[in-house]
Amino acid sequence: MGKKGFLVTALALIAGAACTNNPGDGPPGPPPGDGRPGRAIEIRTLSNRADMISGGDALVEIVVPDRRSFASLRVSAGTRDVTSAFAMRPSGRMIGLIDHLAEGKNLITADVGDGETVALTITNHKIGGPVFSGPQVTPFVCATPLAQPASGSTPASQASGLSTLAIDDQCNIATEVKLYYRTTAANCSLARPDPNPPATAPANACFRPYTPGAAPPADLAMTTTDTGVTVPYIVRVERGTLNRGIYDLAVLFDPSKDNVVTGWKPTAPQPQWNGKVVYSFGASSGQPRQQFRSEQNWNDDAALSRGFLVAINSQTDSLYNANRVSMAETVMMMKEKIIDTYGEVRYVLGNGCSGGSINQITLSSIFPGLVDGIQPTCTYPDSESTAIEVSDCALLVNFYASPAWRALTAGMNQAQINAKKAAINGHADQTGCHAWVNTFSNLGRPGNYVPMGVIDNVTGAVGPIGAMTNNCGLPAALVYDPVKNPTGTRCTGTDHDVSLLGTVPGTTRARQLNDNVGVQYGLKALQAGAITAEEFVTINEKIGGVDFDQNFVAQRSVADLEALLTVYRAGIISDGKQLAKTPIIDVRGFDDSNLAPPVGALGIHHIWRSFSLRARLDAATGTHNNHVLWRFGTGLIAPAASGLTLQSFLLMDQWVSAIKADTSDTAIERKVARYKPPEAFDFCYLTSDTTFSKKVTDPALCDGDRFLKPHSSPRQVAGGPVAENILKCQLRPLDRRDYPASLTDAQFARLAAAFPRGVCDFSKPGVGEESAVSPLDFSGGPGGAVLPPAPKSAPDRAAK
Repeated sequence: MGKKGFLVTALALIAGAACTNNPGDGPPGPPPGDGRPGRAIEIRTLSNRADMISGGDALVEIVVPDRRSFASLRVSAGTRDVTSAFAMRPSGRMIGLIDHLAEGKNLITADVGDGETVALTITNHKIGGPVFSGPQVTPFVCATPLAQPASGSTPASQASGLSTLAIDDQCNIATEVKLYYRTTAANCSLARPDPNPPATAPANACFRPYTPGAAPPADLAMTTTDTGVTVPYIVRVERGTLNRGIYDLAVLFDPSKDNVVTGWKPTAPQPQWNGKVVYSFGASSGQPRQQFRSEQNWNDDAALSRGFLVAINSQTDSLYNANRVSMAETVMMMKEKIIDTYGEVRYVLGNGCSGGSINQITLSSIFPGLVDGIQPTCTYPDSESTAIEVSDCALLVNFYASPAWRALTAGMNQAQINAKKAAINGHADQTGCHAWVNTFSNLGRPGNYVPMGVIDNVTGAVGPIGAMTNNCGLPAALVYDPVKNPTGTRCTGTDHDVSLLGTVPGTTRARQLNDNVGVQYGLKALQAGAITAEEFVTINEKIGGVDFDQNFVAQRSVADLEALLTVYRAGIISDGKQLAKTPIIDVRGFDDSNLAPPVGALGIHHIWRSFSLRARLDAATGTHNNHVLWRFGTGLIAPAASGLTLQSFLLMDQWVSAIKADTSDTAIERKVARYKPPEAFDFCYLTSDTTFSKKVTDPALCDGDRFLKPHSSPRQVAGGPVAENILKCQLRPLDRRDYPASLTDAQFARLAAAFPRGVCDFSKPGVGEESAVSPLDFSGGPGGAVLPPAPKSAPDRAAK
């Protein structure tokens, strides 16, 4: 199925659609030739690299550097003459959309009638993917128009928001188009205007269905874009499938100028589109084997009203896809789809909270340049290093529930016990680890399970907190069980990434990244006198690890070297050198505790994570000029009264616009620093500033606020760096000088027995750590290979 797929829409839309396309041109793209004679003509793919095209079509430019006439131009795709697709656009560029590309290699040739022919091979991939992320996981359940419950061994399905079923095992579903308008009604709701089922739609939605051909609604709003175009506020929403995700593309649209179903041509976009894209990434974390509709909303009023196109896809929502390379691939394919359908893109701005921050940041590390500026909130640098804290907290909470800990703390009151836990964990209080255990520690379990978690935030008591489930969203009979179904589907994040990491030889399980060999839990708490030597030694004797089925075991967890090498080389562990190529505005709220007011949303989005991101930039480049940090302490998400979300969007737009205006060959890192706006500086709003009226630029004053102060993590208390990017540490012998005099010789001997191979040397890089060489291509198998240079056209020797 081609990129445009099957276009389906309501009869009212079809009946009212006009078709009056006029020749035009998209936003500015690569400049025309330089006028120097004697150089060969070129074929350029504008939508993506020629070897990574998907969906059956590609926007192509023919460039003649010495300004020979195009009067005799002939362009072929294999044996097909596609010359009629090309025309001279108002910008003076010869551009056309070549469609009906065959899957695999397509030879494109061009000549201008002077005997010189050039050729470019375009490699076309399925719109259902993959392109470079390697084989897709199976089984995978396609969405249906309405959600269907599981029945026996038939899996449940999710609601697609589309009206037809998938036509193949890649979950391709017919594309549909609808129109909405922005109402002028006061106090309207920006909740999802088009839920499925429709009965759950908000009563007073800001965006309402629009019927072309009928009299305009009395409450139809007008809007003026950032390029000064004033139009009725009507939005065309295209919903379809790409790389097994369900996407929405929304943009201002005039139904009197172009056919509603097919939209405008990529060479003649309507003028209210400013050529810019906002891409919204979804939060949380998960690895279901099901197709979902995106958890994000397309109705971003701030972006749409200014002329931006808004893009979302469920495969770029962390809740639905744990494979970060597949996520990056989806963004690449989405960007290509936008260019081939709507026209050339000036630039793309990202946004998203929590897991949405992970996807923005890792995207900028895995494949720099796909998104031009990012706005992470509730920030984590990446998922794999975040998992360090999750796994450490799971081990610590398990230990705190053990007889050994109860014996150590006998006679203490609960406040004293909790103070020790907070000191070992590095958090504001003991609930930081409780929150991690309850929200995400169970995601590492491969089979069917009853979730276990903390059932009392004061005592830390542990118990079951739900019904039997699995992380695949599949019937229990299809899922791994070590005895009953050892070859069943394993439902962990690493198993979702098996195309990247590979399997352990002789097994079906993916290579693992969990490791705590040599980690001295509570080291800094001991050195500070917050815990006793006996407590410190006992923790490290008893902490243990987990096996490949996420069962607690006495032995420490050990990562697979091959998996470690892959995540560093691929940029999945976010690399500061790669991140320096992208402007970042990081809006950081408070979510460090489930106890202290103002109450955090979950208690897991710890402030120190923003400083972890900054530490990686500093280590790699010696500066963090591209990272701007705005802090507030009133909760996880910036309140509307603060204006921070809109300020971030407008400032990032200004920053990236200035970068793009510089078409020189200056390194992108230097451009990012050079065009940083004066308003892009660090500040905080103190928690007491309820009107958000004073930006505080003194870091010490910000850190002095209880709800702005960064704490740390169990791994940092164990001596690890704030960058928290060492998954597995190198080891060194124990040194008696690291411990206070209160540690007896007998205790030191026990410690040596607990660490027979030595303890972490965090002054050295992690095992397998190296600079990212991303992007990597995993189509040839786990581990990946560095992408070769993008193909370029060359003289067609066969034509001569």
